Amino acid sequence: MSGHNKWSKIKHKKQKRDRRRAKLFNKLIREITVAAREGGGDPEYNARLRVAIERAHDADMPKDNIEKAIKRGTGELEGVDYEEEAYEGYGPAGVAVFVRALTDNNNRTVAELRHLFDTYDGDLGEDGCVAWQFDRRGEIKVAQRSVDDEDDFLLETIEYGALEMDEATFTPDSEKKDPDDIGVYAVYTDFTDMHDVDEQLREADYEVKETRPIRTPTQTIELDRGEAETFLEFYAELDDHDDVQDAFANCVLPDDMQHALD
Repeated sequence: MSGHNKWSKIKHKKQKRDRRRAKLFNKLIREITVAAREGGGDPEYNARLRVAIERAHDADMPKDNIEKAIKRGTGELEGVDYEEEAYEGYGPAGVAVFVRALTDNNNRTVAELRHLFDTYDGDLGEDGCVAWQFDRRGEIKVAQRSVDDEDDFLLETIEYGALEMDEATFTPDSEKKDPDDIGVYAVYTDFTDMHDVDEQLREADYEVKETRPIRTPTQTIELDRGEAETFLEFYAELDDHDDVQDAFANCVLPDDMQHALD
């Protein structure tokens, strides 16, 4: 029986990994498609598309999937028409939540997100109900192993147009590269400067791991452990939703739990 139990555990682990991989590919395909539709299919002249393609490569997405997503975006292939939408509301413990989504059916997405918020005693609100509590910024994560001197790097990022820098961790999408979390510097920029700073960092041969638009809270609320556990359950379901690309919250969790929101 022990051998059977081991096989069952391995099979269950593989199924879970495959489901997670499929969800990630689905979200990356949507991002690539929308980026190509809005800015064209050449990543050299479309920074958003270039970043999306690089993330897809890091996640070991087959080249054919990437090319088809680009062609759907440029209209060379038929495909689903995704629209970028923002949803706002208050989650458990009154935490302000801002969601960025790519959906082909706004009514369905609204209904599903409203149900999720309601399940956790939250409230999906109207446009603008929490947006004022967040600043729109860019976040660029650079591997610390590619930086020789932290102080020099900080000064260099300021010259490129960065606003500030902090230490963080990065969990790769790929299971073949960097299997564990790696140390990174999170470089923050104005939203409009994000891709320009990204390009300068890459040209300077720094190892850029991720570039994405974010919402940083202008005011925060601290959660105790019980509230944090409930919020993380809610956040995990929100992040697991097929249409949700990013979700941002204005809460501060206990130190040993805060990484769950990175």
